Amino acid sequence: MAAAAPKLAPLPSPTAAFHECRSDPWGSSGRSYAKGAFGSVPLGSSTCVGMAHMEIRPLILRFPPNFVRQLSIKARRNCGNIGVAQVVAARATQDFTHDLVEAIPSNGAAAASTLDVATSSSSSSLADLPLPDADSSVLNIAITLNATNSFLACEKTKPRSTSTLAVHGGERLGRPKVADALATPIVQTSTYTFQNTAELIAFQEGSYGSFEYGRYGNPTTHAAESKISALEGAETTLLSASGMCATTTMLLALVPAGGHIVTTTDCYRRTRQFIQTILPKMGITATVIDPADIFSLERALNQNNVSLFFSESPTNPYLRCIDIAHISELCHRRGALVCIDGTFATPINQQALALGADMVLNSATKYIAGHNDVLAGCLSGSRDIIDVVRKLHNILGGVIDPNAAYLILRGMKTLHLRVKQQNTTALKLACALEEHSMIRRVHYPGLESHPEHKIAKKQMTGFGGVISFEIAGDLELTSKFIDGLRIPYIAPSLGGCESLVEQPTIISYWDQSPAQRALFGIKDNLVRFSCGIEDYDDIHADVMQSLAAL
Repeated sequence: MAAAAPKLAPLPSPTAAFHECRSDPWGSSGRSYAKGAFGSVPLGSSTCVGMAHMEIRPLILRFPPNFVRQLSIKARRNCGNIGVAQVVAARATQDFTHDLVEAIPSNGAAAASTLDVATSSSSSSLADLPLPDADSSVLNIAITLNATNSFLACEKTKPRSTSTLAVHGGERLGRPKVADALATPIVQTSTYTFQNTAELIAFQEGSYGSFEYGRYGNPTTHAAESKISALEGAETTLLSASGMCATTTMLLALVPAGGHIVTTTDCYRRTRQFIQTILPKMGITATVIDPADIFSLERALNQNNVSLFFSESPTNPYLRCIDIAHISELCHRRGALVCIDGTFATPINQQALALGADMVLNSATKYIAGHNDVLAGCLSGSRDIIDVVRKLHNILGGVIDPNAAYLILRGMKTLHLRVKQQNTTALKLACALEEHSMIRRVHYPGLESHPEHKIAKKQMTGFGGVISFEIAGDLELTSKFIDGLRIPYIAPSLGGCESLVEQPTIISYWDQSPAQRALFGIKDNLVRFSCGIEDYDDIHADVMQSLAAL
């Protein structure tokens, strides 16, 4: 028999310690919600505790400020219906997303049955619902995303755009919840606690959703990883302390001792150093090919037991592009994995996984974070592959700080806007530079003169914000051009809001002799320009005035 509905307390004075009601922010149901210690509960609905047949009042629940902290096993048993109300209220406020809400209680079927009853009918009073088992935690509610029935997909065959994913991906469900905070909170902790041994065992068996230790995971970091996965179309993502941390951990985890790697000539210098000087100590060899040399790739696959093909696309600093789909097909025939460093492209401009790659790596320091204020790297792909890397990552300990994860989350919300602006600016500037008498050559995949323009046009929706070009002069004249610029900072990075410029000979290869630089294709007159989000006319005018002064 249903328990009698409790009597309503008199309405409090305006100074009473209640949260204010708010209208449904989505404007679809016309309902109002009262907010208390357990979140928002729809008013005038039969799902409110004891409100099935009573008139609508603006305030329905009153809990002491420290109510949650005082919960004990006995209190949770006595307040079971309040816990169920929390589940139903959360469900009610998330109906607009059509996402699947799953309760993962520690006592299994009993509490799952409770949730089924709570969500099955809006006409049943919560007083009729069975109490949760005494050992279950009413606060242990895990929200998971149903990829086929999610707000992230308009239709089953029409996924949301990258702009929508950049704002909402990874944060709608499953993130740590603090009251009604819109921003994902920073969970600043090194370890996590368990109420008892049974709860710890449930966690170890996978039936209790939590974390164990900061090196193995963090709620803020997990939200950032989920957003990157949504953008890349990946099953999972692993965030690391830097792009090089992500690269080296991936290579060490996936290439066995005595294995073989195929990589490309034009690449980030530190990646090349690791492949050519560190991995040989483990018996790992490498074949280095031109990005467009398919014949050399086929020969390397035939002559070696290749474990992994790894290349940037576009590459650094000449922005060469590889045919990801074709190379993935060739490598998969021989059982080799394919990892693409998509830092210069971003998931906005290029979907490497959809093109056939097994993994996509990003220096999240660059475009993904986008504000030149954080170091991070990420690796996205299938769960089977990334979990192998994650196990080694947990040992090596290249963990990203939750504050950095928060900055990445914040930065990604404007990723599509920033990249769109940077794409436009870079393409227009590249075209202008190609026509200038003081420029010997421009390297940009959006130009028809670029050797892989057709490949880039086929697999990219935008050509990125980085341009490399050669001044018609020597080292000193090139330095004079850079010093004459007023808008960009002289700095060794890219992808941020501010335009950055560098002369690779001086900023990255100064410790190398001219002969060594020539082997890597680094010329004294080479300039790498990373377009920020400043107005194009201002950037163009600045570049032109500096060229005019040469």
